[in-house]
Amino acid sequence: MSLVYGLVVNGPAYGSQASRKAFQFAEAVLTEGHSIKKVFFYQEGVLNASSLILPANDEVDITKQWQDLAQRHDIELETCVAAALRRGVIGEDEANQHQLKQHNLAVGFQQAGLGGLTTALLKFDRVVQF
Repeated sequence: MSLVYGLVVNGPAYGSQASRKAFQFAEAVLTEGHSIKKVFFYQEGVLNASSLILPANDEVDITKQWQDLAQRHDIELETCVAAALRRGVIGEDEANQHQLKQHNLAVGFQQAGLGGLTTALLKFDRVVQF
C-alpha cells in the first residue's frame, strides 16, 4: 500500500541534523514507493529556503538537495511566511509589498501560511516532523 506523506522541518539547514535527517527520510520514503506532496519549513527550518546559503565545496548543499528532490518528485516546498520574514528569508512578493530592493527565497520554495499547512495535513496519510 502506497502512502502519501507530508514533512514538517523545524531545524535549520546547518547547525542541526533535522533538515539532513528529514531529507534522508524523504529519499527512503520515495525509494519504497510512497509519495511526498509537501515539505513545510517552519521555525528555524525556514532558513533552508535562503538563496544566500553558500556551503564550502566539501559540504552538503542541503538547500540544493531539497530543490532537486522537489523537482524530480513534484514535491511542494513551502516556508511559513511569518517565520521566514522574522528570520530574513524574503520572497519576491513580500519584498515588493514591503518596498524592499531585494529578496532571497531560493528557487522552488514558496511562502505560505499555517492555514494552508493545516488544510494540506488533512490530505496526507502520514505527517512526520523533524
